[in-house]
Amino acid sequence: MSNECKNTNAPTHNHSHEHTKDVINRLAKAIGHLQKVKRMVEESQDCSDVLIQLAAVKSALNNTGKIILKDHLSHCIVHAVEEGDEQALTELNNAIDKFMK
Repeated sequence: MSNECKNTNAPTHNHSHEHTKDVINRLAKAIGHLQKVKRMVEESQDCSDVLIQLAAVKSALNNTGKIILKDHLSHCIVHAVEEGDEQALTELNNAIDKFMK
């Protein structure tokens, strides 16, 4: 995740996010879980155990997404609204739709 809010189609607004390090750490954990799933499949481990590990990956990614969304709302979207950038809200709605699929 970038440390700045950037929207190439709207007024420029840049500011640091508060939780970048936390997001990076959570992504590293999710990658570790996913690598574990790959090894489990390669080693023909029990399907139930693989599914449980996959659930951990999904949960880690969803929780990371929540942090990114909250950060985006409290920084980028607040700034965009202050600047009258309605496209930022449209893009946020599109991103939420894709994230929630």
